Amino acid sequence: MHSSVPAASMQRFRAGYGRLLEWVVGILMVVLALEVTLGIVFRVIGQSLVWYDEVASVLLAWLTFYGSALASVNRSHIGCPELVDKLPAGARRAVAILAQLLVIGFFALLGWVGWSVLPILATDALVSLPSVPMSVVQSVIPVSCALILVGEVMHLASLLGSREAAPAHGAAVPDALH
Repeated sequence: MHSSVPAASMQRFRAGYGRLLEWVVGILMVVLALEVTLGIVFRVIGQSLVWYDEVASVLLAWLTFYGSALASVNRSHIGCPELVDKLPAGARRAVAILAQLLVIGFFALLGWVGWSVLPILATDALVSLPSVPMSVVQSVIPVSCALILVGEVMHLASLLGSREAAPAHGAAVPDALH
């Protein structure tokens, strides 16, 4: 029972974290839909908004990055598990752990580089909205990387805490790995 307490806490945290990211992604989707609709309406009446295209592009990028964080928490990102599925159970677990470490390393590096670039972009702004600094727009990279890292570290902890092999493609995911 004592060992299930951390697993139960992790599952509660993962569920709450996932709900938070669902709200963020949902809000971004609604804002993007409203902004595009507004842009269309103004274009139809002959009063095009000068900032419409640029803001829609930024919102789509933000939706993509924050959606990636949600996909990470839900373990629903793109993968190619067919080769790994052919490995024996022990090797499958080792490869899953190695893959997690590589993913964590990649997003840590991307987040660090994204953070490093923000001061360089501080003097630039959106073309159509000069009051919006590019550093704010590009902050999505380090912020989403941090959010993705939380999801990936949770999954790595589940892999390390489980004595079972990583599930084969299409197999049920044990609670400890979910």
